[in-house]
Amino acid sequence: MTQIQEQTQGRLLSLDFYRGLTMFLLIAEFSHLFTYMVSPELEGSMIHWLGTQFHHVKWEGMRFWDLIQPFFMFIVGVAMPLSFSRRMAKGDSMGNVTKHVFKRAFLMLFLGWALYCIDPGKIVFRFQNVLAQLGVAYLLAFVVIRKPAAIQIGFSVLLLLLTEGLYRFFPLEGFDKAFVNGENFSAWFNILISGEESGGGWAMFNAIPTAAHTIWGVTAGQLLMSDKPANKKLQLLVISGVAGLVIGYALSPFTPIIKKIATSTFVVASGGWSLLALALCYWIIDVKKYQKGVLFFAIVGMNPLFIYLFAHVGGADLIRKIVLPFSNAAFAWTGELGAHIILSIIVLFLLWYVCYWMYKKKVFIRI
Repeated sequence: MTQIQEQTQGRLLSLDFYRGLTMFLLIAEFSHLFTYMVSPELEGSMIHWLGTQFHHVKWEGMRFWDLIQPFFMFIVGVAMPLSFSRRMAKGDSMGNVTKHVFKRAFLMLFLGWALYCIDPGKIVFRFQNVLAQLGVAYLLAFVVIRKPAAIQIGFSVLLLLLTEGLYRFFPLEGFDKAFVNGENFSAWFNILISGEESGGGWAMFNAIPTAAHTIWGVTAGQLLMSDKPANKKLQLLVISGVAGLVIGYALSPFTPIIKKIATSTFVVASGGWSLLALALCYWIIDVKKYQKGVLFFAIVGMNPLFIYLFAHVGGADLIRKIVLPFSNAAFAWTGELGAHIILSIIVLFLLWYVCYWMYKKKVFIRI
């Protein structure tokens, strides 16, 4: 048995890879690599174009980076039925599982809120980041996890229709322009909760529509756990993913695709991409058994909460400060930009190595 089989026996390896790759890209942001890729000196190059794909659009439209949060929320949903089935197989009652869900949702909401208190050094009430929003989505997905797939999908559509209605028909003057930054329902909701609109237009209310990603993840996870043949599972994942893309993009002239306020078209289109990404990973890794190099990313996905928090609260900057003088001494000959890019790559590798060390020591931090 290979090392990868020994360490991941009984797991859905494609899910570990999908989660690990997503987390790897998230921590790459803290290395500042993507920032240097869009430096003016590189404008017009393939590196610059690729770098723009790792930055959010200003308002309407969608780039690759706009898919990272949907990927993560979707992955959590896929893992939910797998995780709960393992807990109940070990003897946990549904009551214990429910307590675990509420505890985990609260901790994600709390940690997401706490991260916003670090930079200003004071108590603020902001809940726009992925952890805080996932806390809400996790609970909403749990509400329907034991229901048939049709009810799960119906509930997710209801959340999207609620969001669409609030944006289109919100009656308060000054916040009644459905898809205008700072003049819509989400801006009012931000002010209601935190007392501020949020400069970039990011909406706290996104936790409600993007819960659809987690719910669809639950449905996909239950499909992968089913006794259906692998080809049938792939077929359903691909059909669902393509349907999401067709519906999302086809409706975008009527409801624009805007990630910052998670419009219904954005949620559906990004959900389609999430399903297709899962189908691709499942086909290559679990069906075709092509698993070379998978472990490199999978180990990052085995400690996702820790590495996200570690990088977010200053771990990446600390590594950067330690490595900076040595990196400058060794790579100054590449020029200022080249030295910065190499330093960012080293920081990213060392963040990965933290995950690798924890993996080798069998240290897995979960809530």
